[in-house]
Amino acid sequence: MKIVFTGGGTGGHFYPIIAIAQKVNKIIDEENILGAKLYYISDSPYDKEMLFENGLLYEEINAGKMRTYFSFKNFLDVFKTFFGVLNAVYKIFSIYPDVVFGKGGYASFPTILAARILRIPVVIHESDSAPGRVNKWAGHFAKKIAVSFEEATEYFPPKRVAWTGQPIRTEIENPASRKDALDYFKLEEEIPVILVLGGSQGAELINNTILDALPRLVNNYQIIHQTGVKNFEMATERAEVVLVDNQYKVRYLSKSFLNPLAMKMAAGAATIIISRAGSMLFEIASWGVPSILIPITNTNGDHQKKNAFNYARAGACSVVEEMNMTANILSSEIERITEDKEGYKVMAQNAKAFAKPDPAMKIAQALVDIALSHEK
Repeated sequence: MKIVFTGGGTGGHFYPIIAIAQKVNKIIDEENILGAKLYYISDSPYDKEMLFENGLLYEEINAGKMRTYFSFKNFLDVFKTFFGVLNAVYKIFSIYPDVVFGKGGYASFPTILAARILRIPVVIHESDSAPGRVNKWAGHFAKKIAVSFEEATEYFPPKRVAWTGQPIRTEIENPASRKDALDYFKLEEEIPVILVLGGSQGAELINNTILDALPRLVNNYQIIHQTGVKNFEMATERAEVVLVDNQYKVRYLSKSFLNPLAMKMAAGAATIIISRAGSMLFEIASWGVPSILIPITNTNGDHQKKNAFNYARAGACSVVEEMNMTANILSSEIERITEDKEGYKVMAQNAKAFAKPDPAMKIAQALVDIALSHEK
């Protein structure tokens, strides 16, 4: 049995693939499936260590972006994509997998097209409430289609689409206990905790707004701030200046990156979470923590804005748009949510209810079933 995974080079594509691969490996062990091999094909390994830990063999191909705006790079990327498809056809033919799983993104296009040419079954998953271009195209021939948002089902053939939810890695699926989490970060038990997640690269607008709001926030909250590796030094130095004479400056904790253990602990400590509105919102939902989402304004198809407001309609979060993002507005919204005890409890329940049970296992089982039937 051979399964190929492919997706764009972002955490939003990569981590759900890891989550599904973990469940595939679990099925392989439980059912004693011999000779199974898992592959990851993309233009970047994203995290080589994580691929190795989960038994995924990496194969590199070129993939060109097709930007929605005019750029000379679009012309060059046509050739990059063309040669990427030729390379993908060669590699897919060499591997000859039983099924190909596509997570979307420009980097998945060559591999999905190669699978289509070689008549290999394709399964796709869409994280956004409206599909990206590659998944929308692949939905016409994919054997099975899984989606994170119920709203996305309307874009695909009804008989082949299933609302599974978003695959979440085993390591962060369940948050740590509050006591363990507070001990891990050396935080005070009585003070609420704000967890700020800007993604692995950080989010400049979120970072700047949090730093502007620090003098007000540290009076009543503790803050775990994932700044992103590139922004860590700037954020740390600026926080020291902003809080130089503040008696509560120890309540601010900056982290360049949260590994799976630290993320699990941060989730257990968090009273409220500040985040973008990408696939991270599903991890937040699985933890049952109320949140404030700040969607990126200029994204292809306005995906983040649609995601955020669909999640807000479920009563699980509040949305602050970028144009309204100021230290005063963000601080007031944090206070409004955390100080309304009954409203907070309802929001937490709605967040937990939004998360579908074990989507990674459902997709993994479908992949294994298709792979084993294709072998025969």
